[in-house]
Amino acid sequence: MSYSFDTIETADFRNGMSRLGAAVNIVTTRSAEGPFGFTASAVCSVSDTPPTLLACINRKSSCFPAFEDARFFCVNTLAPGHEALSNLFGGKTAMAERFSAGRWIDGRTGAPVLADALVSFECELSHAFDEGTHRVLFGRVIDIRATDSDAALFYCARRYVAINGAG
Repeated sequence: MSYSFDTIETADFRNGMSRLGAAVNIVTTRSAEGPFGFTASAVCSVSDTPPTLLACINRKSSCFPAFEDARFFCVNTLAPGHEALSNLFGGKTAMAERFSAGRWIDGRTGAPVLADALVSFECELSHAFDEGTHRVLFGRVIDIRATDSDAALFYCARRYVAINGAG
């Protein structure tokens, strides 16, 4: 039996997805031209054996070429107080200006790690594929850095929300 359905409008999809709360992350890499990074909420765990996560990047993004050729990347999960940094990395700001904000250190792989991120996952790219406007990056986690905080920065209904894990 075969079914055929009409697709929904892009605006309807975006409005629906705006209600799906998600952690706010800055995904980074380093190329010969320097550090690159973008804000992403499309990040999730894939497997714990081997430890793997995924992150999605728009192929029209100004930093896509750096990620297209990257072997390593880092997912930096933001905490409350990082809203301005998220906005900076989510806009059209020059890369040098993005990385002049916040305190960045070189990770084990050379990818930029946000020193006060809630948690940072350094990854080696294991697989990538294109779907629609985005590329899905699968990364094997090779290093993790975490702070003592348990409060995370979420984005839901087109606004930032602080989530405290202490209950």
